[in-house]
Amino acid sequence: METTADNVPQLSIVVPAWNEEQNIPDLVKEIAGLTQQLPPFELILVDDGSNDATWQRISEAGQRYDFVRGIHYRPNRGQSAAMLAGFSAAHGSIIATLDSDMQNDPADIPRMLAILDKADCVCGCRARRKDTWSRRMASRLANRIRNMVTHDGVRDAGCTLKVFRRTCLADLPPLDGFHRFIPAYFRLGGRKILEVPVNHRPRKFGRSKYTNLQRLPRTILDLIGFWWYRRRFLQRPPTSPQ
Repeated sequence: METTADNVPQLSIVVPAWNEEQNIPDLVKEIAGLTQQLPPFELILVDDGSNDATWQRISEAGQRYDFVRGIHYRPNRGQSAAMLAGFSAAHGSIIATLDSDMQNDPADIPRMLAILDKADCVCGCRARRKDTWSRRMASRLANRIRNMVTHDGVRDAGCTLKVFRRTCLADLPPLDGFHRFIPAYFRLGGRKILEVPVNHRPRKFGRSKYTNLQRLPRTILDLIGFWWYRRRFLQRPPTSPQ
């Protein structure tokens, strides 16, 4: 999509993708169906070094829909790097994020945008998770432990579906794993955060990229890193009146 001063999108939807060739076409089609409910928008699909046909599906979507923009790089660098690449390319004054596995429902975005005037960030909370019992229990425990460190009050930090103002990007450090603590970094920056129930769907194609045990060591390390960051964080001084 060629962007000029006359057609700069108000909303940038950033979606990292790794080996999601089967989900990309349906995801783009669902978002295309929301055109009348969304402000002018762009969909930024970031292929995080996939080794399947994900980039081909993204390229095909870009040829069909003028709102689709693709970013492709190798090797796989992880979700944080993919999100940073998408944020850097975004033009919108509002950013939305969601997963490419189709478990997040894009239809929730218009409702979240409608209440963004009351906050800086609106986070999704998966009301009825379509995951295994073990994953749901692990997530609940992880969120409790996480909140003991972050104090951000967010019940479901693992939900990628979020809508926030572009100005919030200044609060995010370029660190691997930052995507797990987006609301926490926003809270450190003094942002107002709302959390709303959102739809959660079973995965139709592909498989999860991690297990609870695989994720645990990295999550613990990232939690220690955030604890250190919060202790060293300097609040921005208030702007002096002119």
